[in-house]
Amino acid sequence: MPGVIVVGASRGIGLGLARAYAGDGWRVHATTRTPEAPGALGAVAGDVTLHGLDVTDGGGIAALAAALEEEAIDLAIHNAGVYGTGMRRAEVMRVNAEAPIAVVEALLPALARGAGRRAAILTSQTGARRGGPTPSGAYGASKAALNDRFRASEPGWRKRGVVSVVLHPGWVRTDMGGRGAPLSVEDSVDGMRRVLAGLTEADSGRFLTWQGREHPW
Repeated sequence: MPGVIVVGASRGIGLGLARAYAGDGWRVHATTRTPEAPGALGAVAGDVTLHGLDVTDGGGIAALAAALEEEAIDLAIHNAGVYGTGMRRAEVMRVNAEAPIAVVEALLPALARGAGRRAAILTSQTGARRGGPTPSGAYGASKAALNDRFRASEPGWRKRGVVSVVLHPGWVRTDMGGRGAPLSVEDSVDGMRRVLAGLTEADSGRFLTWQGREHPW
């Protein structure tokens, strides 16, 4: 069966992705900062392997890559991120803008061994400039920076045979999105999975929504 890694799978959208892929029989590698206390992630049924990871820890990223050195990963999804309340702006940038690129870079060898060779980084519509200035808030600015870094890195990933996109998951009812958000985790996950399953080489480098629509940068 195909293999997927979900980075940031302990709750919300990441947990929903891990559940959905495991339920379909995929080999799931799931990261959490607290593997010793995985919570709901530990109860996900199926072929699920947990990995401890703080995405801002370079040593931890290297250890994750080493743990997967004999694995063939068909799909990598980087979901980990923070809204940044009470955090320094530089730390929000490290988590949301810098870490996703570093993690995907480290996973490229495992992706190259897989048949699917697809990668997705979850971003947000709040990071879209739409031809205007960079968002002023730390969260939006960090997602705009992530999009910039993705666009700079993606051509190199494509040369290695990996199709990669950034995805806006919608406004989802999670701890980050809040109870008033219009979209359920299940609906967001179902939509993103359809988008990811249908990706072709021509899609690499695109900014897409969970519905498969092109989103302006």
